[in-house]
Amino acid sequence: MVNCTNMQLNIQKLLGFVRRACQEFSLIEDKDKIAVGVSGGKDSLVLLAALAEMRKFSEFDYSLHAVTLDQRFFRKDGDFSSVERFCAALDVPFTLIKTDIYEVVFDVRKEKNPCSLCAKMRRGALHDAAKSAGCNKIALAHHFDDVVETFVMNLFKEARIGCFAPISYLSRKDLTLIRPLVLAPERSVAGCARQNGFEIVKSPCPVEKATYRYEIKEFLKEKEKSDKGFKNRLFTALRKSGVDGWEFR
Repeated sequence: MVNCTNMQLNIQKLLGFVRRACQEFSLIEDKDKIAVGVSGGKDSLVLLAALAEMRKFSEFDYSLHAVTLDQRFFRKDGDFSSVERFCAALDVPFTLIKTDIYEVVFDVRKEKNPCSLCAKMRRGALHDAAKSAGCNKIALAHHFDDVVETFVMNLFKEARIGCFAPISYLSRKDLTLIRPLVLAPERSVAGCARQNGFEIVKSPCPVEKATYRYEIKEFLKEKEKSDKGFKNRLFTALRKSGVDGWEFR
C-alpha cells in the first residue's frame, strides 16, 4: 500500500516541473476530466501521483480517471493489483482494459517491427477508454528525456525537425492529449518513484531493449557522459525551432 503521507513529502520537486509545464503549455483547465494512461511503470505512476497531489492546490477544479491497458503478453493476464491499490490510495477511479494487442502484433501479424502497430493499437484502446469514462483529456507520461530521444530519432531516421507536442487536439475523437512531465528529467521521475517506494510493474515486452528508441537512449546517455549538457542543448534547439507547439511562450 502506498504511504500517502510520505509520498506528499517527497513529491514537491517533481511537482515543480509539472506545474511549470501545465502553466507554460496551458495543459489543464477548469472542469477537465483527465484520463491518465497508467502502465504501472515509474513514469506513469509518478505522473498520476503528481496530478492527484496537484488537485489540492491547483487554481483549476479537475478530476482524474486512471486507465491501464493489459496487453496480455504471451496470452496471459497481467497482474496490475498494485496499480489498483495505488489508485485507491490516491482516491482516483481505476479502469483495467484487457486487450488482444500482443496476440495481434506477435501471433497474427507477426510484425518484424512491432512497435508501430503496438503503439497504434494502444492509442486506440486508450482513446476509447477515455471516451467511455467521459473524459475530455488524456494525460501521457512522456518526460524530458523522451522528448529529446524523439527529437533525435526524427532527425536521424526521418531527416526532419519535430517531436510529439506537449498538447494536441484529436478532432476525430474530440480528445486533447497532454504531457505534464515533458519538463521533468527522467532521473527526477525515477528518484521520485524510488523515494516513495512505488510498486513498479515491469514490462515483459520481448523487444523492449531491441528498438531504435533504446539505441538512441543509449547513444544520448554516452554523449551526456562525455559532453555534459548535451541533452539540454538539444531540448533548447527544439524549443527555439518552434515546431509542434514547442515555442517559448
